[in-house]
Amino acid sequence: MAVAPSCRLYLITPPLGGADLAAFAPRFAEALGAGDVASALLRIAPAAQGEAKRILQPLVELATARDVAALIEGDARLAPRVGADGAHVSGVGAELAEALASLHPTRIVGAGGLRSRDDAMSAGEAGADYVMFGEPRRDGFAPPLAETLERVAWWAEIFETPCVAFAGALGAATPLTAAGADFVALADAVWLASSAAAAVAEAQALIAKATV
Repeated sequence: MAVAPSCRLYLITPPLGGADLAAFAPRFAEALGAGDVASALLRIAPAAQGEAKRILQPLVELATARDVAALIEGDARLAPRVGADGAHVSGVGAELAEALASLHPTRIVGAGGLRSRDDAMSAGEAGADYVMFGEPRRDGFAPPLAETLERVAWWAEIFETPCVAFAGALGAATPLTAAGADFVALADAVWLASSAAAAVAEAQALIAKATV
Protein backbone atom coordinates (compact mmCIF):
# COMPACT_ATOMS: atom_id res chain seq x y z
CA MET A 1 0.00 0.00 0.00
CA ALA A 2 1.03 3.59 -0.56
CA VAL A 3 1.55 5.50 2.67
CA ALA A 4 0.81 9.21 3.02
CA PRO A 5 3.39 10.45 5.53
CA SER A 6 1.95 13.95 5.47
CA CYS A 7 -1.72 12.99 5.83
CA ARG A 8 -3.65 15.72 7.63
CA LEU A 9 -7.14 16.22 9.03
CA TYR A 10 -10.09 17.83 7.26
CA LEU A 11 -13.09 18.65 9.46
CA ILE A 12 -16.66 18.89 8.15
CA THR A 13 -19.14 20.80 10.28
CA PRO A 14 -22.76 19.76 10.73
CA PRO A 15 -25.30 21.78 8.73
CA LEU A 16 -25.56 24.86 10.94
CA GLY A 17 -28.41 27.21 11.68
CA GLY A 18 -28.27 30.59 13.35
CA ALA A 19 -29.28 29.15 16.72
CA ASP A 20 -26.38 26.68 16.61
CA LEU A 21 -23.56 29.19 16.34
CA ALA A 22 -23.10 30.19 19.99
CA ALA A 23 -22.74 26.59 21.16
CA PHE A 24 -20.83 25.30 18.16
CA ALA A 25 -18.17 28.01 17.78
CA PRO A 26 -16.22 27.16 20.97
CA ARG A 27 -16.29 23.43 20.18
CA PHE A 28 -15.09 24.22 16.68
CA ALA A 29 -12.21 26.30 18.01
CA GLU A 30 -11.15 23.57 20.43
CA ALA A 31 -11.29 20.93 17.70
CA LEU A 32 -9.15 23.03 15.35
CA GLY A 33 -6.45 23.24 17.99
CA ALA A 34 -6.44 19.56 18.93
CA GLY A 35 -4.63 18.15 15.89
CA ASP A 36 -3.03 18.87 12.55
CA VAL A 37 -6.17 20.23 10.91
CA ALA A 38 -5.52 21.45 7.39
CA SER A 39 -9.03 22.41 6.30
CA ALA A 40 -12.56 22.83 7.57
CA LEU A 41 -15.65 22.53 5.40
CA LEU A 42 -18.36 24.85 6.72
CA ARG A 43 -21.94 23.78 6.06
CA ILE A 44 -25.19 25.75 6.37
CA ALA A 45 -28.56 24.13 7.06
CA PRO A 46 -30.98 24.55 4.14
CA ALA A 47 -33.39 26.60 6.26
CA ALA A 48 -30.61 28.98 7.32
CA GLN A 49 -29.36 30.11 3.91
CA GLY A 50 -30.55 33.64 4.61
CA GLU A 51 -28.28 33.75 7.66
CA ALA A 52 -25.29 32.18 5.95
CA LYS A 53 -22.98 35.18 6.12
CA ARG A 54 -23.69 35.78 9.82
CA ILE A 55 -23.04 32.11 10.64
CA LEU A 56 -19.98 31.63 8.47
CA GLN A 57 -17.91 34.72 9.17
CA PRO A 58 -17.08 33.93 12.82
CA LEU A 59 -16.16 30.35 11.89
CA VAL A 60 -13.95 31.54 9.04
CA GLU A 61 -12.21 33.86 11.49
CA LEU A 62 -11.61 31.00 13.93
CA ALA A 63 -10.17 28.85 11.15
CA THR A 64 -7.96 31.66 9.86
CA ALA A 65 -6.58 32.24 13.36
CA ARG A 66 -5.47 28.60 13.41
CA ASP A 67 -4.06 28.71 9.86
CA VAL A 68 -6.79 26.29 8.76
CA ALA A 69 -8.24 26.65 5.26
CA ALA A 70 -11.95 27.46 5.52
CA LEU A 71 -14.09 26.10 2.69
CA ILE A 72 -17.76 26.79 2.02
CA GLU A 73 -20.03 23.96 0.96
CA GLY A 74 -21.69 24.44 -2.39
CA ASP A 75 -21.68 28.23 -2.75
CA ALA A 76 -18.60 29.47 -4.59
CA ARG A 77 -19.95 33.02 -4.78
CA LEU A 78 -20.27 33.22 -1.00
CA ALA A 79 -16.69 32.15 -0.27
CA PRO A 80 -15.02 35.50 -1.10
CA ARG A 81 -17.79 37.45 0.66
CA VAL A 82 -17.06 35.77 4.00
CA GLY A 83 -13.29 35.67 3.55
CA ALA A 84 -13.15 31.91 3.05
CA ASP A 85 -10.29 30.16 1.29
CA GLY A 86 -12.49 28.38 -1.21
CA ALA A 87 -15.47 26.14 -1.83
CA HIS A 88 -16.34 22.46 -1.99
CA VAL A 89 -18.81 21.43 -4.69
CA SER A 90 -20.55 18.20 -5.62
CA GLY A 91 -20.11 16.42 -8.93
CA VAL A 92 -18.40 17.39 -12.17
CA GLY A 93 -21.11 19.46 -13.82
CA ALA A 94 -21.88 23.16 -14.04
CA GLU A 95 -21.34 23.79 -10.32
CA LEU A 96 -17.70 22.69 -10.53
CA ALA A 97 -17.11 24.62 -13.75
CA GLU A 98 -18.60 27.79 -12.25
CA ALA A 99 -16.59 27.43 -9.04
CA LEU A 100 -13.36 26.98 -10.95
CA ALA A 101 -14.11 29.98 -13.15
CA SER A 102 -14.95 32.26 -10.23
CA LEU A 103 -12.40 31.14 -7.62
CA HIS A 104 -9.27 29.99 -9.44
CA PRO A 105 -6.43 30.68 -9.17
CA THR A 106 -6.61 32.55 -5.87
CA ARG A 107 -8.94 30.21 -3.96
CA ILE A 108 -9.39 26.47 -3.46
CA VAL A 109 -12.01 24.41 -5.28
CA GLY A 110 -12.61 20.87 -4.07
CA ALA A 111 -14.84 18.24 -5.68
CA GLY A 112 -16.90 15.59 -3.93
CA GLY A 113 -19.98 13.55 -4.79
CA LEU A 114 -17.90 11.62 -7.31
CA ARG A 115 -19.81 8.45 -8.09
CA SER A 116 -17.29 6.81 -10.41
CA ARG A 117 -13.62 6.72 -11.33
CA ASP A 118 -14.47 8.62 -14.48
CA ASP A 119 -16.07 11.39 -12.41
CA ALA A 120 -12.96 11.63 -10.23
CA MET A 121 -10.67 11.81 -13.25
CA SER A 122 -12.90 14.44 -14.87
CA ALA A 123 -12.74 16.57 -11.71
CA GLY A 124 -8.96 16.31 -11.60
CA GLU A 125 -8.61 17.12 -15.28
CA ALA A 126 -10.92 20.12 -14.89
CA GLY A 127 -8.56 21.57 -12.30
CA ALA A 128 -10.10 20.69 -8.93
CA ASP A 129 -7.58 21.20 -6.14
CA TYR A 130 -8.63 17.95 -4.48
CA VAL A 131 -11.13 15.14 -4.86
CA MET A 132 -13.08 13.60 -1.99
CA PHE A 133 -14.06 9.95 -1.69
CA GLY A 134 -16.45 8.20 0.67
CA GLU A 135 -18.59 11.07 1.97
CA PRO A 136 -22.29 10.36 2.58
CA ARG A 137 -24.68 11.26 -0.19
CA ARG A 138 -27.48 13.73 0.35
CA ASP A 139 -29.90 10.83 0.85
CA GLY A 140 -27.74 9.60 3.75
CA PHE A 141 -26.16 6.62 2.01
CA ALA A 142 -22.45 6.22 2.77
CA PRO A 143 -20.18 3.93 0.75
CA PRO A 144 -18.68 1.03 2.69
CA LEU A 145 -15.17 1.60 3.99
CA ALA A 146 -13.76 -1.11 1.72
CA GLU A 147 -15.00 0.77 -1.34
CA THR A 148 -13.46 4.03 -0.16
CA LEU A 149 -10.15 2.32 0.60
CA GLU A 150 -10.08 0.87 -2.91
CA ARG A 151 -10.81 4.23 -4.50
CA VAL A 152 -8.20 6.05 -2.39
CA ALA A 153 -5.49 3.47 -3.13
CA TRP A 154 -6.24 3.63 -6.87
CA TRP A 155 -6.11 7.42 -6.90
CA ALA A 156 -2.94 7.69 -4.79
CA GLU A 157 -1.13 5.25 -7.05
CA ILE A 158 -1.80 7.15 -10.27
CA PHE A 159 -2.69 10.81 -9.71
CA GLU A 160 -0.97 13.84 -8.20
CA THR A 161 -4.12 15.79 -7.28
CA PRO A 162 -4.63 15.33 -3.52
CA CYS A 163 -7.46 13.17 -2.28
CA VAL A 164 -9.59 13.53 0.83
CA ALA A 165 -10.94 10.31 2.32
CA PHE A 166 -14.08 10.50 4.44
CA ALA A 167 -13.96 8.54 7.70
CA GLY A 168 -17.35 7.64 9.11
CA ALA A 169 -15.68 6.53 12.35
CA LEU A 170 -12.44 7.53 14.02
CA GLY A 171 -11.00 4.04 13.57
CA ALA A 172 -11.14 4.42 9.80
CA ALA A 173 -8.43 7.08 9.94
CA THR A 174 -5.63 4.50 10.14
CA PRO A 175 -6.52 2.37 7.08
CA LEU A 176 -7.44 5.42 5.01
CA THR A 177 -4.08 6.99 5.74
CA ALA A 178 -2.31 3.75 4.94
CA ALA A 179 -4.20 3.55 1.63
CA GLY A 180 -2.65 6.84 0.57
CA ALA A 181 -5.11 9.57 1.54
CA ASP A 182 -3.64 13.05 1.71
CA PHE A 183 -6.39 14.15 4.09
CA VAL A 184 -8.81 12.28 6.35
CA ALA A 185 -12.21 13.97 6.66
CA LEU A 186 -14.21 13.71 9.86
CA ALA A 187 -17.74 14.89 10.54
CA ASP A 188 -20.12 13.21 13.02
CA ALA A 189 -17.26 11.15 14.43
CA VAL A 190 -16.00 14.42 15.92
CA TRP A 191 -19.14 16.46 16.58
CA LEU A 192 -21.18 13.67 18.17
CA ALA A 193 -18.34 12.77 20.53
CA SER A 194 -18.52 13.98 24.12
CA SER A 195 -15.38 16.01 23.43
CA ALA A 196 -14.72 17.17 19.89
CA ALA A 197 -11.15 18.07 20.82
CA ALA A 198 -10.48 14.61 22.25
CA ALA A 199 -11.91 13.01 19.10
CA VAL A 200 -9.60 15.08 16.90
CA ALA A 201 -6.62 14.19 19.08
CA GLU A 202 -7.52 10.49 18.81
CA ALA A 203 -7.82 10.72 15.03
CA GLN A 204 -4.44 12.43 14.90
CA ALA A 205 -2.90 9.55 16.86
CA LEU A 206 -4.50 7.01 14.53
CA ILE A 207 -3.08 8.79 11.49
CA ALA A 208 0.33 8.76 13.14
CA LYS A 209 0.08 4.98 13.61
CA ALA A 210 -0.31 4.52 9.88
CA THR A 211 2.79 6.51 9.08
CA VAL A 212 5.21 4.64 11.37
